[in-house]
This record gives sequence, structure tokens and C-alpha cells, in this order.
Amino acid sequence: MISKELINQYVEEWINNKPFFLVDLNISSDLRISIEIESVQGNVSIDDCAELSKQIESRLSSLDLDFALEVSSAGIGQAFKVFRQYQKHLNQEVDVRLKNGQKLAGILLSCDEEKFCVSVMRKIKPEGAKRPKLIEQQESYTHEETASVCSKILF
Repeated sequence: MISKELINQYVEEWINNKPFFLVDLNISSDLRISIEIESVQGNVSIDDCAELSKQIESRLSSLDLDFALEVSSAGIGQAFKVFRQYQKHLNQEVDVRLKNGQKLAGILLSCDEEKFCVSVMRKIKPEGAKRPKLIEQQESYTHEETASVCSKILF
């Protein structure tokens, strides 16, 4: 039997001493295994995905089960799924979509397990001014109030 715990163990063994971390792991009822990894620095190459795929396939081949395996990297524009992605993208531009429908772009300044802070440019009309001015503001949001956060930077 192929379990999520077993595949997770294989992924963690492969990741050990490599600059990668697991972002997502899913196994469907018809044994379609989907693994998403990200690099601590830079990109995940096709060769990295192929290497992990071969590692897992070789470990599962003895089970004599019919399965499909897909190994991919977390892509630009995809919502962050794990805290390490926030940490990786500190001081980089991100797109934020709040559950109330508001969208904003800014620089990810800090993050912890409950919230994150972004620097955004807002048009604000200072008192007595005729026109609004672009002013940098730091805004904090909880993970609960966000629908998605994703990177805008391609390495």
C-alpha cells in the first residue's frame, strides 16, 4: 500500500543534505502521486525533479502497484502553501489577495506562523494637498484573512 507517510519519508530521505523542501504531497484514490518541491535558493531544475522521481519510483517498484508519479517545482504565481516559502521570499515582491477581495502588491518584510508584513505604495492625499501622493506603508495581515500570497520574482 502506498501511503502519504511512506512517500513523505522517501522525499525527506532524498531532500536530506540538499537545498530543497517539500511544498505539497497528494495521493489520489487511483494512486496518482503529486509532489511539489522548492529550492531554498534559486530554482528547482528539471533534472532535480527527474532525480527525485527516479528515487521514488525505484523504491515503489517492489510494491507491484500501478501508480502515476508527478514531481514538479513550486512555480511563480502559485500561492504559497508552506511557511518556508514565506521565509524564502522575504524582501521580495509578492502579490497578496485578501479574503475580502482586496488585492495588493508589495515587498514581503517579515513573517511568522500567524501573520506577515508587506510594504505597499498607497495613494494618499495629505491634509491640505491638492493631489494624492504615493506613500509607502507597512501593512500586516494574518494568514487567516488572506486568500493567497505568491511571489512575483522569477529566479
